[in-house]
Amino acid sequence: MIAPRLLSVATAVPQHRLCQGDALSHAKRIFQERAPEFARMAPVYGNAGVAARYLSVPLDWFETPRSWSEANGVYLHAAEDLLALSAERALERAGLVPEVVDTLVTVSSTGIATPSLDARLMRRIGFRSDVKRAPLFGLGCAGGVLGLGRAAQLATVREGETVLLLVVELCSLTFRWRDTGKSNQVAGALFGDGAAAAVLRGGGGGGGVSVTAWGEHTWPDSLDVMGWSVEEDGLGVIFSQRIPEIVRAGMREETERFLAKHNLTLADIDLFACHPGGAKVAAALEAAYGLPEGGLRTSRAILNDYGNMSAATVLFVLDRMMEAGTVGQRILAQALGPGFTAGFAVLEG
Repeated sequence: MIAPRLLSVATAVPQHRLCQGDALSHAKRIFQERAPEFARMAPVYGNAGVAARYLSVPLDWFETPRSWSEANGVYLHAAEDLLALSAERALERAGLVPEVVDTLVTVSSTGIATPSLDARLMRRIGFRSDVKRAPLFGLGCAGGVLGLGRAAQLATVREGETVLLLVVELCSLTFRWRDTGKSNQVAGALFGDGAAAAVLRGGGGGGGVSVTAWGEHTWPDSLDVMGWSVEEDGLGVIFSQRIPEIVRAGMREETERFLAKHNLTLADIDLFACHPGGAKVAAALEAAYGLPEGGLRTSRAILNDYGNMSAATVLFVLDRMMEAGTVGQRILAQALGPGFTAGFAVLEG
């Protein structure tokens, strides 16, 4: 099998930029009087490794309780706008027009769209009417890497098969005014909104990098580690305190197992494009992979500049790496999501 090529990656964020200090001030106004433990939880804003994020709505939209239908209405419009922008940028970078796209792989877990987002996007971008659509829901933060793997696999069906991967997550819209729990505070300190698109083509040749391997691992009995709970006012975030522990204890072994299937070892990896999750998860990944503290420089920089955008984040990391140049380098893309699942992909410049 000739490895498909990742021809381009492009990203997009909404217009409302939120500094971390303003996020903490907002949280104090909302929760300080209603949550007796807020003072104990507040340091998470300073320890998250985030300096700024981008929101789909102004900050004052979150000052009052919102229904799930209100939030999802914003999701439908904002997600479509961001996907259109990132898709147009990715196609332009690849030197392609929408009509050549054969398959759309669309990843999102922060809202509900039926018809799906790819179908909505067809109203404004000139994709063919026979384009194949593969919307993926529920992959959470792992969706960027798992979506890249699905897109790469679909690109191998024939030479010249062109697949457009679309990823959008509007994590800020899952903020729940009534939820005074710790997980909601962690989400409030981490979550931002963003979208990314990537163009892949089967048959090799051309620019970009080759996607030479992809795979995943799901830990047994781990459904409670990460995900959403469905509440009256929206999607409630589930974050287990065990995530850094699981990463430190098992990530290296599972990564080595994945790489061995493709005749590779960790010593063969030049760059790590990891979804950072948060500062604690980034530190746990560095420890698992034997990297120095702060070794995931690009991942940490994206976390600092944009926050945790769930599935889109790892594509922001890849985009920045590709802009810096990856000729002759082998990249391991990795992300963790509900399942509890690790996604892997190997890219070679």
